[in-house]
Amino acid sequence: MSLIQRLSAVVPFGTIWGLVWPQTVMMLCTMVIGLTDIWVAGRINADVQAAIGLSTQLQAFLMVLGMALGAGAMAAVSQSLGAGRRARGQRYAGLVISVAVCMALGLAVIGYAARGGILTLLQVPGSLRPLTTYFLTLTLLALPAQYVMGVGSTLFRATRNVMMPLVVVMVACVINVVGDLGFGLGWFGFPKAGVSGIAWATFTAVYVGGALTFWFLRRCRLFVPGVVPPLRWMRRAAPYLLKVALPAVLTSFLWQTGYLTLFAIMGSLPENSVIALAGMTAGMRVESILFMPAMAFNVTASILVGNTLGAGDKAAARRIGLATVGTGAALMTLVGLAMWPWMPELAAVFSPDAAVQAQIVGYLTYNILSTPFTVGSMILNGVMTGAGATVYALVVNTSCIWLVRLPLGWFLSHLVWGEARGVYVAMLISMTVQACAMFWVFFHRDWTRYAMRSSSLHHPSAPYTEVSREHS
Repeated sequence: MSLIQRLSAVVPFGTIWGLVWPQTVMMLCTMVIGLTDIWVAGRINADVQAAIGLSTQLQAFLMVLGMALGAGAMAAVSQSLGAGRRARGQRYAGLVISVAVCMALGLAVIGYAARGGILTLLQVPGSLRPLTTYFLTLTLLALPAQYVMGVGSTLFRATRNVMMPLVVVMVACVINVVGDLGFGLGWFGFPKAGVSGIAWATFTAVYVGGALTFWFLRRCRLFVPGVVPPLRWMRRAAPYLLKVALPAVLTSFLWQTGYLTLFAIMGSLPENSVIALAGMTAGMRVESILFMPAMAFNVTASILVGNTLGAGDKAAARRIGLATVGTGAALMTLVGLAMWPWMPELAAVFSPDAAVQAQIVGYLTYNILSTPFTVGSMILNGVMTGAGATVYALVVNTSCIWLVRLPLGWFLSHLVWGEARGVYVAMLISMTVQACAMFWVFFHRDWTRYAMRSSSLHHPSAPYTEVSREHS
């Protein structure tokens, strides 16, 4: 028996690939949406490009609670299915989607009331404030639909249904791209609306995607009338959901706050701050090519590790986790190497401004070098999410961004070089430290103990319709 055959006997590479490729296409569509926004904005001017970058980071920050709920749902639902407890998984799904909608509405109201103070806190340059305020307002109005899309997609994937969220993202992608090009630049015979065209194209795409997600949730019976569990079940279920979600929300909050602080460091550079912001924004979009399949491996690791731990097989969970990390990191490193010679050409695609192009190349240089560390760390985070061990990501990720990246980035960019290069070097160093720390956790800590007991939450409560097998 060959080495590949022996490995395939203990690691389900076919299953991994079957989950990874649709999610990779989802990430591709998401990347196309972001890249189109930045490309169209760059054809208007650098201010619009920088404003979109800032509003996108604020949107990511506002999605923190949704991401945390998704982490809890991924662990609870995937482990429930692994244990053969499908009704329990459905109850968790109903609970999570209901909470997500309520949270999004609350955040939208609070964010709208505090938007002026938020931009002041982030030291947004005066020239960018009107544009950033405009984009942020529409982002807040679209937040409920964004939450339904995000949390709903996680619920589908936790049941190994990766095709329905793929359809949702593809539809949203087509609407966003056609709207950006048509109404942003006046292509296809549409009236040219410029900045408003970009903003409203994104808004429309998000709401159509949210509505389609909700319809699919109903069709799959993940969310139907009566699926929200009774209070007595919620009281028993909530502790585990909170055990996973609270560290996840703190991780996301501190990570996104860290990135917003990083933008503030860039925005307060002594010279060329707007150019640096525009370059970093575009560079992050190009870099997302690497993160696209990496996130697919991250979610796949969560699903499979959750399933195997739900079935009580800790050894298989470790094997699958390590195989997913190794495969994903190796593949993405090869993609990074393939991108390396083409950095100037990629930069030229996203901005006609030579100064912005130079910033994009600088950003990509250091972040492509960090690919094996960044991707390895991302997938290990997925392993911990599937196991419910999100506390490890909280300690490692937030320590690396707040104790390494931000202090070092400010020191190098403001005191040593006086330019954005200091931030990029700090990003490389912090990701190297983060990956090493996560590998230490994987090999030396008992992270499998955070999984649910197979006997937990066994209630003879009123019957619930199980999730349709044909859709899972």
